[in-house]
Amino acid sequence: MDITQLSNQIILMFILMAVGLLTHKLGFMHGQTATDLTNILLYIVSPCLIVNAFEQHFSASRLQALAWVMLGILLTYGVMVVITQLVFKRVADANLQRIMRFGAVYSNAGFMGVPLASALFGSTGVFFAVASLAGFNIFCWTHGIALFTPHQADDHHVNWRQILLNPNIVAIAVGLIIFVSAIQLPRLLNQTITYVSSINTPLSMIVIGNSLAAVKLNRHTLDRRLWWPLALRNVVFPLVCLLILQAFGVRGIPLYTTVLMAACPVAGNVVLFTLKAHGDTSPAVTLMSLSTILCMATIPLVFALSNLI
Repeated sequence: MDITQLSNQIILMFILMAVGLLTHKLGFMHGQTATDLTNILLYIVSPCLIVNAFEQHFSASRLQALAWVMLGILLTYGVMVVITQLVFKRVADANLQRIMRFGAVYSNAGFMGVPLASALFGSTGVFFAVASLAGFNIFCWTHGIALFTPHQADDHHVNWRQILLNPNIVAIAVGLIIFVSAIQLPRLLNQTITYVSSINTPLSMIVIGNSLAAVKLNRHTLDRRLWWPLALRNVVFPLVCLLILQAFGVRGIPLYTTVLMAACPVAGNVVLFTLKAHGDTSPAVTLMSLSTILCMATIPLVFALSNLI
């Protein structure tokens, strides 16, 4: 991995975020607009990007590499869940504890990781990034949402319909069918998917920049305990993912892409789930914002450290 190229790409991402910040300051993007654009990104643009990544010649070795990456990701999530449960179990504030546990485990891979993977490694990067998206959706909508749901002894229900019908999971399934069967999509449909996919990077960064513009960091919102989940999310857990994947023999672009996805900052869902649980969102917003700002330095740091492992 070329650290200079990675750093330049991250700087470019932050410049695009600055455009989003500017749109907020100028009053061009209001709350409902940001929500609408987020939905367009999650439910239309991202699925198109995934399907587009699978439109390539079938390769048994690439499919096998994807399977190993997926296995490594699932194991990484299991390790992260156990570690955060042990490390943060003594945090007395229930709202803060679940924010710390969720924030440490779940990265903003969809919004930031996929654009970075696409810019650095093209469609091959996005091809392997889908494994991270699948792992995120499986764990986020089971373990993640359970953290913010009042526990009931007799309630072990998992909403698999919600997980399996997520547009990104559907897009992965459709993409795999296209990849394995070597189906050629009609030219106009393929062009449409390509054009829609192309707006993912700039629009994602502008939306993130707009959300950061509304954040006010001060002594009252900066809880020193938040540095622990920040360290885990931005540095420790990406390195854990790296070690697990290396143990499975994953190398090259599959390894770099997956570690890049794991090194992304705290997922925005931490704020949405806190709102759903009627909790105080201040720690969640602060954690997400700090993690996003710090990733400009921590993502290159992770890859610099990975060269030493």
